Amino acid sequence: MNVAIVIPARYASTRLTGKPLADIAGKPMIQWVYERAKMVDIAEEVLVASDEQSIIDMVEGFGGKAVMTSKGHTSGTDRVAEVAEALDADIVVNLQGDEPFIEPKAISDVINPVITGRDILMCTLKKRLEDSSKPPDPNIVKVVTDKDGFALYFSRCPVPCTRNEAAVTAAHYKHIGLYAYERNFLLTIAGMDPTPLELLEGLEQLRVLENGYRIKVVETECDSMSVDTPEDLERARKIGVMYG
Repeated sequence: MNVAIVIPARYASTRLTGKPLADIAGKPMIQWVYERAKMVDIAEEVLVASDEQSIIDMVEGFGGKAVMTSKGHTSGTDRVAEVAEALDADIVVNLQGDEPFIEPKAISDVINPVITGRDILMCTLKKRLEDSSKPPDPNIVKVVTDKDGFALYFSRCPVPCTRNEAAVTAAHYKHIGLYAYERNFLLTIAGMDPTPLELLEGLEQLRVLENGYRIKVVETECDSMSVDTPEDLERARKIGVMYG
């Protein structure tokens, strides 16, 4: 199967405008993400999808491939779907452009179930939260799954709810916003209207569940760090020095 990794990179982020171009240890953040994606052996193609010419120019300047997309998209999924329409790929990966230290193994982990699994149209990742203070944080999206590893729900609230502390055996899992789709399924969900829970939680993956489809969720040991605020960027710059 042909696999393409698409990195949506929007300039007008509400909390950190222009973040794909932000310098981290001498390289723009989008270059960090692109280079990590290129380490994934099972991907035939990696490209950036943006609505901003300066980002396109930056990517092409470091030797990457970029595609201009509409400024009207309200989500990364819609931006990736626009690019996917013209791709000769069986599987399309949506890799966020604000994940400069994403592990190539995590990307492979999300692709493999769609390649090998029967009737798996979409896959994402989860990581166990070891810090009990983290679940209430609304910036950390949580996921709960069934016994076969398919998503039951995603929320910014701490799910599952802990009613009896003494009897707790369930763990909380952080959702890592990395997705692999069967290409035609990606185009299908991008064509759907936003759904009530999606709008309530601000989580576009809920559109899939609300329309009766399943999302495979694979547990990974690889963590992720998204850069959403100036404070995140400063932390990323310190980490980038160590990587460099």
